Amino acid sequence: MEAKQAATQQDERKAIFRDSNFRWLIGGGAMSMLGDQFTLIALPWLVLKMSNDTLILGIVLALISVPRALFILIGGALVDRYSPKTVMLQTKYINTALLGILSLLLFIGRLELWMVYGLALGLGISTAFSIPSGTSMLPRVVPAAQLQSANGVMLGLRQLTMFIGPVLAGLLIALFGTANQSMVSDAHGLAAAFLFDCFTYAFSAWTLGKVTMKASPSASQHPQQAGNGTMQLFQSVLTGLRYCWNEQQLRSCFIYWAAIAFFIMGPIQIALPVMASQLSNSASTLGLLAGAHGAGTLLGMALSGIRPGLRFGNLGRTILLIDFIVGLLFIPMGLIHASWQGACILLAVGTLGGFLHVAVFTWIQKQVPPQMIGRAMSMFMFIFMGIGPVSAAFTGWLMRSVTIPQLFMSSGILLLVIVLLALVLSPMAEVSDRPTSA
Repeated sequence: MEAKQAATQQDERKAIFRDSNFRWLIGGGAMSMLGDQFTLIALPWLVLKMSNDTLILGIVLALISVPRALFILIGGALVDRYSPKTVMLQTKYINTALLGILSLLLFIGRLELWMVYGLALGLGISTAFSIPSGTSMLPRVVPAAQLQSANGVMLGLRQLTMFIGPVLAGLLIALFGTANQSMVSDAHGLAAAFLFDCFTYAFSAWTLGKVTMKASPSASQHPQQAGNGTMQLFQSVLTGLRYCWNEQQLRSCFIYWAAIAFFIMGPIQIALPVMASQLSNSASTLGLLAGAHGAGTLLGMALSGIRPGLRFGNLGRTILLIDFIVGLLFIPMGLIHASWQGACILLAVGTLGGFLHVAVFTWIQKQVPPQMIGRAMSMFMFIFMGIGPVSAAFTGWLMRSVTIPQLFMSSGILLLVIVLLALVLSPMAEVSDRPTSA
């Protein structure tokens, strides 16, 4: 009986691409994710070409990241009130307009820095609502048996676009770039990159309109909540925070992941470029290291999609074991003398992290009731988007007084300590894939 049930579930996962609902969602989503990479390359390049000032670049990036972190919890509450599809469609319309305006102003030579500030702020606020929408969408589109496979496909495609998107963006900017002294250098190429992202948002809005969402148990409450005003919205945010805190497993996992994010994200973002410059003083070395980590992440996501039930006991013990191994890999990271050594370590770290990424996303989506999932997923994303910049800034300050080997060794040891403390003092080891919420 169990073998027959397992075979049935496997057939359901294989049938995911025969689901036209999922195909509409993934087709537009893949295009939009590819377009995002064009803007991620074009926007910093544009700012540097306009100002030649890294401080200005930092301000523009802050105008995107800070509002995103501040508003993402409100975005999660809106997702739970109006449904992820409704919120996502609005953000796609807004981003289509913002990128269209940016592309047009750049093409006609009328773009000024203050306009870039305003457009960056708009993109940051919009992203705060699109992220919880996107992370809450799949449970309302695909059957539960296909959820982890669907997450594996979606996250794997995101990782794939992070490979090919920057290369294609660079080629497009170079192909259409201009050297006209009266305009920003590469203005036409940059305008083409933003215009492509504009098109992908419009295209993905059209495909999303074809997606049929499954009814939420709280759907009948949305019209009533919609008229309750701003105070009701903030009350909804507080309700979501209270829910995450009162659920013991969610609380333990979120606190644990916050600690992991702080001690891992900073070294990855800041120390790797410094280490690459010490190894060969070549951008190609940094590309090799980052590419190895990205390739490992993609491999781990693919493995999680192929073997969604692969566990070492249960999900909690799997998380702790994998993070313990990552800590062991971090300790010798700063002692390498060749780029291939670092690439091998980062390939392993990325594979382990990619596997966990899909498993954890799926666990939250199954663990949390549908009427709370937007707020729970926004809290999960807030941990990494809010702590990531703090971790990077702290690491940059810390590296004024410590060496690369000391930094990686300290991070690795701290990660091992966090895992052991979580094993002994928290219920992390008891976290199961089986939902506990009604």
